[in-house]
Amino acid sequence: MASRARDWASAPIGDWLALILAPRVGPRTFARLVEGFGSPSAVLAAGEARLEQLGLKPETIAALRRPDQALIDGILTWAEHPDAHLITLADPRYPPLLTEIADPPPVLYARGDASLLSEPQIAIVGTRNPTSGGTEITADFARRLAGQGLIVTSGLAIGIDGAAHAAALETGHSIAVLGTGPDRVYPAVHRDLARRLVERGVMVSELPPGRGPLASSFPRRNRLISGLSLGVLVTEAALKSGSLITARLALEQGREVFAVPGSIRNPLSRGCHALIREGAKLVEESEEILVELAPQLHAALAESDRSAAVDRAAAAPAPASSLPPEQAQLLEAIGHDPVNLDTLTERTGLAVERISSMLLLMELEGHVSCLPGGRYARAP
Repeated sequence: MASRARDWASAPIGDWLALILAPRVGPRTFARLVEGFGSPSAVLAAGEARLEQLGLKPETIAALRRPDQALIDGILTWAEHPDAHLITLADPRYPPLLTEIADPPPVLYARGDASLLSEPQIAIVGTRNPTSGGTEITADFARRLAGQGLIVTSGLAIGIDGAAHAAALETGHSIAVLGTGPDRVYPAVHRDLARRLVERGVMVSELPPGRGPLASSFPRRNRLISGLSLGVLVTEAALKSGSLITARLALEQGREVFAVPGSIRNPLSRGCHALIREGAKLVEESEEILVELAPQLHAALAESDRSAAVDRAAAAPAPASSLPPEQAQLLEAIGHDPVNLDTLTERTGLAVERISSMLLLMELEGHVSCLPGGRYARAP
């Protein structure tokens, strides 16, 4: 999908919008049409007879002949804001993992740091009505995983989603996948959280600006939460929780699924227990997730050319002299006393996200140790 999408890059963004905004044109229909004609612009220029042969309905053809220019202009105006981004499948900023799912959105609408969409992510999802214990467990996992360099991704819902976002922002970054347009905050109680996500993370949607919450939008959003992520962690969920949909989509997409066990007397543990019976990995500590994701972390970081290989099966760490240049530079910057991320940023000039990702892999390889207070030291 990614290689084909690059061939569509010459089409103006307005043509991408005109096609995807037409009624009855979803991601799969979009891909079928563009693959058939060669580009979004070619679809818009195609004759009605040819479009009818492809099974398009009259209302769709009419919309392609006369796109809603006012709507398109409004979206383009929104995209002029400093923190707003329109990202097509042909855009190098489009997250590589998302291109692997069956129906990647042709256009993403994002607010915040769009580069985070291509960083290694762990999705954390669960019930909208968690117990206090479930909230604490979620926050602990999110805080630790974000502190280790993973981006925590969730759906901005109340309950587990909100707890995961808020805790992740304390030590790292977070991504909210929305069931509304990128200019809407739903539920409204998360307005302040949304502001912080734009400042230290990103909010992303396949729905255009102005689109409000519809019940049908949220299940479709779930495939993006799992599709963006290396794995999905469910911390607390009932048997009919929407988070189980996200977990099962993750399995279909070839992602890892993790679940936190709980009391057999707690109905909000039953969803996690069901996932474990279906093959999800039972986890009690964040380190267990890092170990399981190490091969995928290697692949994701190699894709962005920010790390060397990680060999999880090695009995002993590779010698420091064999480290890639940037990791060797980072190890030298750590010196002989524990340091925090701010100090390492000053000493190396590297972005904090890059440093966090490298530290995660260096810790897994046995070169550095993570200490309390977010400090790092050379491994003994």
